Amino acid sequence: MEKGSIVKVIVDLCVVPMGVGVSVSKHVTACEKVLSQAGLKTHLHAYGTNIEGEWDTVFAAIKKCHEVVHDMGAPRITTTIKLGTRTDREQTMEDKIQSVKEKLGE
Repeated sequence: MEKGSIVKVIVDLCVVPMGVGVSVSKHVTACEKVLSQAGLKTHLHAYGTNIEGEWDTVFAAIKKCHEVVHDMGAPRITTTIKLGTRTDREQTMEDKIQSVKEKLGE
């Protein structure tokens, strides 16, 4: 991989606003809008969002999610991020899921 080349990343993101009550769906919705406006490929799941895109774009959007959720009144946010990158080939979220499904015989 060349120095300065674009790094694609797949991220599992869970942003949890604190101090806003029990329901956080409006905060999650606001963050999902940020990710969409950034042009990122996403997949919402029960405890977070999978994101696929270029490193800098993904992490700029995560920063924007924090800014938006704080602007909505959350005094604290705790975020969990798991991520993976590959340099040997391009791989999408769907590729990873399909590989497991094939092995399950689906």
